[in-house]
Amino acid sequence: QVQLVESGGGLVQAGGSLRLSCEASGSISSVASMGWYRQAPGKQRELVAVQSSGGRTNYVDSVKDRFTFSKVNGKYTVFLQMNGLKPEDTAVYYCTLRGYDGIGSWIDYWGQGTQVTVSS
Repeated sequence: QVQLVESGGGLVQAGGSLRLSCEASGSISSVASMGWYRQAPGKQRELVAVQSSGGRTNYVDSVKDRFTFSKVNGKYTVFLQMNGLKPEDTAVYYCTLRGYDGIGSWIDYWGQGTQVTVSS
């Protein structure tokens, strides 16, 4: 089993910054990607940033040039540096990992989520 634990959410004024952290632990044999999603009230969960095992990082257009994804080399620890926050960034942010279960399947694991609230 794989566990993901996020931290770093909170309340911030528009224009401020937050840094989210996520640490994965458990039985991890191979990882295809790690990333961040978010879900605002009444909206579908959307991808924010994802990095493949090859190192390529993709961002949703709305956060480009404001958010930066990073990963600790050799560890399943990732961060999301969020600058220039806007009220529309308010959401629960989820860390995700796509890992191989060792018996033929790739599984998407999710953290419990961390709330980010941006006041105007």
